[in-house]
Amino acid sequence: MGNRNMSKRSKSLREQLDREKLHALAEAVTAVREMATATFDETVEVAIQLGVDPSKGEQSVRGVLTLPHGTGKTPRVAVFARAEAATEAEEAEADRVGAEDLVEAIDGGWDEFDILVAHPDVMRIVGRLGKKLGPRMPNKKAGTIAPDVGRVVRELKAGRVQFKMDKGAVLHVAVGKASFEPVQLQENLRALLDAVVRARPATAKGRYIVSVALSSTMGPGIKIDPQEAFATAA
Repeated sequence: MGNRNMSKRSKSLREQLDREKLHALAEAVTAVREMATATFDETVEVAIQLGVDPSKGEQSVRGVLTLPHGTGKTPRVAVFARAEAATEAEEAEADRVGAEDLVEAIDGGWDEFDILVAHPDVMRIVGRLGKKLGPRMPNKKAGTIAPDVGRVVRELKAGRVQFKMDKGAVLHVAVGKASFEPVQLQENLRALLDAVVRARPATAKGRYIVSVALSSTMGPGIKIDPQEAFATAA
């Protein structure tokens, strides 16, 4: 995809792209895939601007969902657990499982993981890593502190993602790879929009989903009409 002809085609497409137009979801997905001309399989990410007040804690928007077609990347999952829970995690194909030994390893600088999961019984010893890990710490709201760690690991490996708005009330979520079939990206996007709508705070007023933009790692952002993408998203 990274040949000279494709680069010329990509440049032409970018020049023709109307950055302000609201595109239908299918149209946006097609454009993003066509403009993903890097030599690697680019990640496709969506940015959703929310009409909530980020300064109010009760209007924070976050949640988890398993994308129908995964993200195109299998995360490295490390699990804090003992005894039967540790066995469950290992059977679910966690990349590393441990208790005190895993805490010591991370405290010493080991970081070959993407997501940390913990059984509630071992959080007492994991707590000391709070300052070092920051937002990477296992978290109940993110579903990464749970008694059934095996289930969590399987879901994460299958494409479970977390969404959490930033200080500007924007959600940034990877929804697949440029190599995905268009229908796969469309279904992942609709599933995410559905989950975001369900996570709407009760105190949020006015328009909830203000804007939606889709892009690949190296490509430009393409605005999507949220009402067309998912009728209830407005």
